[in-house]
Amino acid sequence: MLRVRDSLRKLAMLGQPALPKLPLARAAHQSLLARRHFTQTIPCRLMELTGFSEEQLMVKEAISKICSSFPDEWWAERDESGDYPHELHAALAREGWIGIALPENLGGAGLGISDATIMLQTISQSGAGIAGAQSIHANIYATQPVAKYATAEQREHGDHYNISGQKIWISSAQVASKMVLLARTTPLEDVKTPSEGLSLFFIDFDRTAPGLQVRPIKKMGGRAVDANEVFFDNYRIPTNTLIGEEGQGFKIVLHGMNAERCLLAGEALGIGYAALEKAAKYAQERIVFGRAIGQNQGVQHPLAAAYINLEGAKLATYHAARLYDASRKDSSITPQAVGIAANSAKYMAAEAGFAACERSVLAHGGMGYAQE
Repeated sequence: MLRVRDSLRKLAMLGQPALPKLPLARAAHQSLLARRHFTQTIPCRLMELTGFSEEQLMVKEAISKICSSFPDEWWAERDESGDYPHELHAALAREGWIGIALPENLGGAGLGISDATIMLQTISQSGAGIAGAQSIHANIYATQPVAKYATAEQREHGDHYNISGQKIWISSAQVASKMVLLARTTPLEDVKTPSEGLSLFFIDFDRTAPGLQVRPIKKMGGRAVDANEVFFDNYRIPTNTLIGEEGQGFKIVLHGMNAERCLLAGEALGIGYAALEKAAKYAQERIVFGRAIGQNQGVQHPLAAAYINLEGAKLATYHAARLYDASRKDSSITPQAVGIAANSAKYMAAEAGFAACERSVLAHGGMGYAQE
């Protein structure tokens, strides 16, 4: 949307160009240089920003500003209460960020998955974690197949299909009004492989309509975004909700799944970097036997190893995102190449993010188990 471009222009009005020179774009992050991570002697920035485009850095700065209104305490309250983070979604929607990767002719900002990935990383790194990211990311990746394969008629208005079946672990089903649904339209016995005969639909998700039941799943944590079982029993959907051709749904949905993998990788990175930043701060402040525990190699080395793995996963993540974006115009970049890159990035970032969180908790000692 134009509001995203306007947000970049507003930054220019404050004394910097809409797409500033790299030193200026990184100005918001320079305070990190004064901090000392994993050691008491060598200052460094926690996440290296070299290689990011000027536009990505501007996205990061703009999203950081929005997320600053939602501190750690706000997210802790949502996790306790289970209240959905509508306020974050609304704040991002007001500035047009929900449509960041949709083309401008569909009301989007016309940016790419590379920009959307750093947006989701920034959201998760702000303290929102997976809850904040989950409230946003399906709006981005699930609409990619719709934007690419749906005709104008399919996007707007058409007999019907009756849908029956069930799915578990569906996020945001208590608040969603739309769903991207993959359903079998040709029986298994009539196709050569299980991936054939599947069709993709973009449907109204009406929890009051006959044939649809949504049952929430009580979780141990991450309660701000609901998880659910969804049951369809002859749920009626119009034929014009079909995306692309009948029976080609699996191929089409992969376009959105590769985008999802890039976004999830960014989210894992954000959580990992946030955890390391808290661990490094604690290691500098916690004094035992007259010295900060961050001066001990037994504390430094596990955190440093986690940081190295995050940096490596970051390179894989943004390589995959750039490949996804480039494949839109470069036919030599095959879906298989994008899939390999996106899957590898998601795996590497998830592993690196988990290890960073685990080692950061351990660096806190007993306080790592404290809720605060």
